[in-house]
Amino acid sequence: MNAIARRTLLAALALLPFARAEAQTAPIERLNAALLDVMRNARALGVRGREQRLRPVMEQVFNLPAMARIAVGPPWTTYAPADQQALVAAFTDWSTATYASRFDGYGGESFEIQGSTPRPNGDVLVNTRILRPNDAPVQINYLLREGRIVDVYLTGTISELASRRSEFAGLLREGGPQRLVAELRRRTAEALRG
Repeated sequence: MNAIARRTLLAALALLPFARAEAQTAPIERLNAALLDVMRNARALGVRGREQRLRPVMEQVFNLPAMARIAVGPPWTTYAPADQQALVAAFTDWSTATYASRFDGYGGESFEIQGSTPRPNGDVLVNTRILRPNDAPVQINYLLREGRIVDVYLTGTISELASRRSEFAGLLREGGPQRLVAELRRRTAEALRG
């Protein structure tokens, strides 16, 4: 290997960690850009317009089927494929409607990606904050698996899926997957009423 090839290889290897870090945060950057867009255009879009604009981005950056499975927990494996599909669809609809209803205006907020931390199992935790003028920042961390979000940690430590699993367990005990699907559909309709 000649000196020029060696230097080129060393330069490329030196940039590798930066390329990995950028790839790890790319889904969060896409999500943040979409959220800022709907926040800035919230009134013109309305809640349904925000949901329609967020849905394709959320389906791309979140692994919503995996999140539904994790939120349901161990009972998931006992449900028929049709029930699992209905749960994923209802969970996806509810998730996108929830984001659309929560990000309903713009007051100068911005998003800051603070960095990412690889986990021993290959997952990556991406630390972010919502910066709000005249108010404390809100810490939101995202757990990525294979490049897609599989959990959200509010205030940096509270697992959204652990909270959902606890909440969903009671509904599943009451009436199985059909009860949870019905409740998620009700919540989706409520969120989309705006």
